[in-house]
Amino acid sequence: MSRFWNDIVHRLTPYVPGEQPALTHPIKLNTNENPYPPSPRVVEAIRRELGEDGASLRKYPDPTARALREAVAAHHGVRVEQVFAGNGSDEVLAHAFQALLKRDLPIRFPDITYSFYPVYAQLYGVAYETIPLDAAFAVDIDAYRAPNGGVLLPNPNAPTGRALPLADIEALLKANPEVPVIVDEAYVDFGAQSAVSLIDAYPNLLVVQTTSKARSLAGMRVGFAFGDAALIEGLTRVKDSFNSYPLDRLAQAAALASYEDRAWFEESCRKVVESRERLNARLQSLGFDVVPSAANFVFAKHAAHDAAALAAALRQREIFVRHFKLPRIDQHLRISIGTDAECDALTAALEELIGG
Repeated sequence: MSRFWNDIVHRLTPYVPGEQPALTHPIKLNTNENPYPPSPRVVEAIRRELGEDGASLRKYPDPTARALREAVAAHHGVRVEQVFAGNGSDEVLAHAFQALLKRDLPIRFPDITYSFYPVYAQLYGVAYETIPLDAAFAVDIDAYRAPNGGVLLPNPNAPTGRALPLADIEALLKANPEVPVIVDEAYVDFGAQSAVSLIDAYPNLLVVQTTSKARSLAGMRVGFAFGDAALIEGLTRVKDSFNSYPLDRLAQAAALASYEDRAWFEESCRKVVESRERLNARLQSLGFDVVPSAANFVFAKHAAHDAAALAAALRQREIFVRHFKLPRIDQHLRISIGTDAECDALTAALEELIGG
């Protein structure tokens, strides 16, 4: 600690990301990265942007990411004025906390959810209340009808993987017409319904997405928000008061190319979903209770084996999964979907550990 820190820094409990092991060939199933590479068009777009001597890097990128936003708007059937681009969905969410969520009443989000939400609330001085998931880890929409300063929900939820149908999202919007409702869709492409189709009908809706998961661009840090043009303008005002050049040239080129190759994107998602269902079945055959998932991970526990001990034993075998030492979920493991070979290595190790 430093005596020069202000009170906010002293009170912060920072987000802890998943481990990035410094090993040659780890089986890395702990950070929900896509096991498949991005479209070959992405690599070519980066090379083209660099040129032979990289001279383009001496120039600032487009501060509005206009070409990228146009492509993303066309993909989703919305107007470019309804799209905001930022450095990954985490930065987009940070801008939303600053621009939209600091209000007289506390905002609401689930008690088991993305652990960045309370961090941002502390950082930006946003009061919040957590609403318990039910016994099956599902979101109770009725619990969000009481007066609040805004609602924030991941769909599918993380780390559980459960998804809400679009009808529930619409019911939530109808129940909260006077406050922002933010739907975080980091994993939506693996089996959930996107709420982007609702933004014209609900001016209080902001939908946040990322290229990190389904488009295999976690290393490029590109995220988006979709909403009424007035909401997007609020995010832009915050961005331009903080960093008017958030997306670098290579990130913009890479993300644009990923949206141009719809076939590659759809095939990648299909493979992940098929592997997820295959892993689900295998885990259940080993005695795990698996929460229904519409994401690129599963959330599972074994009644006869401690989750932390299993995670530690897998780590010794250079297989990394995520364990959260938190109330209600400390006996669960969140397991990212890898290739079938990686999933097979995981289940073989689990069979050995459970059998042993």
